[in-house]
Amino acid sequence: MAASRISFTSSSQTIYFRHGPFLCPNPVFPISSFSRNLGTILRSRRKPSFTVCFVLEDEKLNTLFDKLNAQLETGTEEIEMKIEEQISATRLAEKLARKKSERFTYLVAAVMSSFGITSLAIMAVYYRFSWQMEGGEVPLTEMFGTFALSVGAAVGMEFWARWAHRALWHDSLWHMHESHHKPREGPFEMNDVFAIINAVPAIALLNYGFFHKGLIPGLCFGAGLGITVFGMAYMFVHDGLVHKRFPVGPVANVPYFRKVAAAHLLHHSEKFNGVPYGLFLGPKELEEVGGIEELEKEVNRRIKLSRGS
Repeated sequence: MAASRISFTSSSQTIYFRHGPFLCPNPVFPISSFSRNLGTILRSRRKPSFTVCFVLEDEKLNTLFDKLNAQLETGTEEIEMKIEEQISATRLAEKLARKKSERFTYLVAAVMSSFGITSLAIMAVYYRFSWQMEGGEVPLTEMFGTFALSVGAAVGMEFWARWAHRALWHDSLWHMHESHHKPREGPFEMNDVFAIINAVPAIALLNYGFFHKGLIPGLCFGAGLGITVFGMAYMFVHDGLVHKRFPVGPVANVPYFRKVAAAHLLHHSEKFNGVPYGLFLGPKELEEVGGIEELEKEVNRRIKLSRGS
């Protein structure tokens, strides 16, 4: 770069200063004392030229790189979010399809068992009494005992289920009942074994009462019939209405059944130490422990959910 020279004269010597590229004066040693002509010196002067240098500081570079990195990171995060959304959507679709398949499987099982058991019960009642009345005599005492014990056994099963639920299922048989208090994997759960266990005495009583005449066989037949009716009602209200394992149609709109469903959900929430342990008399159990307010809240919540869906 060309440098400009400026001279200062004094009585003894001439001193030159040379301006560097950044206009910083640098002194130059004197070359003569009145030995050169001033005109020569003036002719040797050249016009100063300046070069402007722009230096980009490190801080500005760092800021620029930070912005670029931020943009790259933002783009990467957006891509990752889109991938995660697609994965979540796929998993949700698979879960919904699996739940739909499970509901359909349990619905088929529930419908087949309901129609099968109902048909067998109706046929058994019809043929039993028609067979007993073949001689022309109507066994009124036996018939009354059969129907009375049918109602009594159905009601009694509620109290049996309440006791067994508290004293057995939540105690020594918890390893089996625990599956009912966890998210279900598949259409069935270990807790379903209890339904089969309760069906065994019902089948035995029906079998004995069907093939024998008399008051005692009639009572046994009625007891087996009552257990069967309770089991079917329990399946529709507990499995269908409360836990939505299959659709129940207009049963969900019955006001008392709504309270029953809400009470059983409070049992799963453990707000009242597991109360209620019964099903159809669950609202009465909650009333005894001061849970009516919570019951009403749960009923209203279920109504809002059903309207929203």
